[in-house]
Amino acid sequence: MLPKDPIILLSVVNTRLRDLYSNLQELCAAEDADPEEVAETLAGAGYRYDAAQNQFVQE
Repeated sequence: MLPKDPIILLSVVNTRLRDLYSNLQELCAAEDADPEEVAETLAGAGYRYDAAQNQFVQE
């Protein structure tokens, strides 16, 4: 289960993307999470998913 707090979520997601998963969809499938919900939560904190970097980056 992924954390709900946007800043903690950012840290967890980016670490797992870096270390374990090749893209956001793969991570969300493994974590039973909705990729759109993760992206929306992080967008609210000023971050967007950059597929080329496979990380959420600041807008």
